Amino acid sequence: MSERTRATVSVTGVVQGVGFRPFVYRTAVENDLAGQVKNTGDGRVDIVLEGTEERVESFLSTLRNDPPPLSRVGDVRVNRHDPAGLAGFEIVASTGSTGGSGTIPPDTAMCDACLEDLRDPNSRFQEYWATACVDCGPRYTVIRELPYDRPTTSMNAFPMCEDCRDDYENPADRRYHAQTIACPACGPTLSLLDGDGNELAGGDGAIRRAGERLAGGELVAIKGVGGTHLVCDATDPEVVKRLRERTGRPEKPFALMAPDLKTVESFAQVSADERDALVDTRRPILLLDGRRDDRPEWLDAVSPGLYTVGVMLPYSGLHHLVFDHVDGPLVMTSANMPGVPMAIDRESILADLGAVIDATLVHDREIVMRCDDSVARFSGGQRRFVRRSRGWVPESLPLPVDTDLDVLALGAEFDATVALTQTGEVVPSQYIGDVDDPETIAYLRETVAHLRDLLGTDPDVVACDAHPDFLTTREAREYASDEGIAGPVQVQHHHAHAASLLAERERERAIVIAADGTGYGSDGSIWGGEVLDATLSDFERAGGLSTFELPGGTAAIETPARILASLLDDVERIDELLVEGGAVETADEAATVRRQVEQGVNTPVTTSSGRLLDAVSALLDVCTERSYEGEPAMKLESAAVGGDTLDYEIPYDSRNGTRVLDAGQLVRDLDALSEEHSTADVAATAQWTVAHGLADMAVEVAEDRGVDAVGFTGGVAYNDAITRTISERVEVAGLDFLGHDRIPPGDGGIAYGQVAIATARDSTD
Repeated sequence: MSERTRATVSVTGVVQGVGFRPFVYRTAVENDLAGQVKNTGDGRVDIVLEGTEERVESFLSTLRNDPPPLSRVGDVRVNRHDPAGLAGFEIVASTGSTGGSGTIPPDTAMCDACLEDLRDPNSRFQEYWATACVDCGPRYTVIRELPYDRPTTSMNAFPMCEDCRDDYENPADRRYHAQTIACPACGPTLSLLDGDGNELAGGDGAIRRAGERLAGGELVAIKGVGGTHLVCDATDPEVVKRLRERTGRPEKPFALMAPDLKTVESFAQVSADERDALVDTRRPILLLDGRRDDRPEWLDAVSPGLYTVGVMLPYSGLHHLVFDHVDGPLVMTSANMPGVPMAIDRESILADLGAVIDATLVHDREIVMRCDDSVARFSGGQRRFVRRSRGWVPESLPLPVDTDLDVLALGAEFDATVALTQTGEVVPSQYIGDVDDPETIAYLRETVAHLRDLLGTDPDVVACDAHPDFLTTREAREYASDEGIAGPVQVQHHHAHAASLLAERERERAIVIAADGTGYGSDGSIWGGEVLDATLSDFERAGGLSTFELPGGTAAIETPARILASLLDDVERIDELLVEGGAVETADEAATVRRQVEQGVNTPVTTSSGRLLDAVSALLDVCTERSYEGEPAMKLESAAVGGDTLDYEIPYDSRNGTRVLDAGQLVRDLDALSEEHSTADVAATAQWTVAHGLADMAVEVAEDRGVDAVGFTGGVAYNDAITRTISERVEVAGLDFLGHDRIPPGDGGIAYGQVAIATARDSTD
């Protein structure tokens, strides 16, 4: 018989709020071990085990290889001691908070077991919208501080009833130490309010009445897990039109929620990978292919001019119950007006959206930290985040630099996130949005403060974009001056994109194509079509697009036909396109735009591939006015679907001794091709040329310099056709293709790249 031993075990990772202590308890009891388990204020789980050596090793094997489904075991440290004669195993009170340093779990969808309880007439949880257990439910959005125990969450406002207390204290129950446990007798409650805040119904009646209003063509705001959605019947074009008019979103695509996969497959194509992602416990919005022979007409109102449609499945009990009263898919879009963060409480819903909604379904559980839905799409079998938020935040990402430096990064200006280091890793925040107004600045500050408290991070340095006029740059200066944090370290935008890819893929160097709409270049011009020889600490511009002008600056972005004045050389054709594209009203005004270009008056210089694609979209009359970010290029992508790439020789030029794609010649050639070929064929040719031209240059640089990998990042990487073309060209050359999987290629990944660069530069100083 083996001698008894005593082991103390310290476990890091995602181990709080995921049923880890109950798992440890059951595993210890199954192995006849004595001891205890507790959460610590710095995010660890500490375990004491006493029993035979074989039983202790069996326990450790299970812990490492078969932990709870929502956990992520990081470091497991084991120390041996002499036995102390312990008897029995217990879960003891958590160690008090020491200021963070823990790993906070993300919110997850209702698990199958809780969904069964929701539908079980013999369960006290039947039809209770806030049903949850250790394997599911809200986490990040309800946590105030670590350790993750009920008193440190917004559930502290709801004392457990006797039945819930019994479940909570029963090690054999899956709600054992489930901090969000609640039932109709003791948990959060629902109310349906009219636009003035008057209560129309409560409890189950509130859900039923909300469903009836949705089915009747009304607009309802629904407060959910981490925020609020504006909701309406997706199959009713009239109510969708009314939603657009009331929110000022004339063309922006709306996300949908469908009750089940069968419904999704009735209007969109779903691959095996997409099916798995839709039903995954994280429940992202997926951009699916909406092309079908029997495409329903209502889809055009939801996603105008696009072949993709964003879809998610229900992830809360409230969603499932609403669909009991509504047939088919619902529009589920973030509940905010332009420039204002998503509403998260009754007061802000009524104040911000009173003129939009007909009613609102709210609950009385506080949302401690708002968290938008995550958005992703699959390209070539690879997932790409458009927005990394609910379900993934605040999971950490690797920091490939060995450093003790703690960094706060504030990201870019649009689609912003922030990021903080924590014990050798990086924690990006949830999606914050466009940081260009006081309300979003306040949200950014709130997010930084909350993450700093939870993670226990006291930054040594703050990093930001190199653009001098970004509000995030101003905020970085204020953090540096007000709190004595070093910096700001200002990072060139496209280097941050490249570094985010290198860090994610844990590479030291690659030739990286960084393609997007706007980024402040090292020379003060607007970059956006770059081939970079990049490391984490530095980069060299080794190719890209030729320069062209943006007549009127922002006006050229809003009405991209203006850009054609700098890319075409036929005066009559330019004037025609400017008038027809709505950039100007008369030929005289068109002549003024041309003179701007000739004289260099208010005509910022750019190499932006996003702006080039916008110009082609206007040239082909696909989209001549931008009402939301990325609209012209996105609609060009849809117009190109089904088109054939024409036989066309890629035009190149030279800039400071490096090869570049000649943007002006390309547009002039496309204009000529459009006289004899379809819009789809010319659009497909434009995308192929931009992709192949950039890829050819990147491959050539990689081969010349002995670099074994080419990457693709930036907002243009969301384009499926362009990404496929670049990856195929790189792989044909025998090089590794690097694409994003864990963070967005767009500006939502910038903060991660800024952290990587700041730490890399510090380590080389």
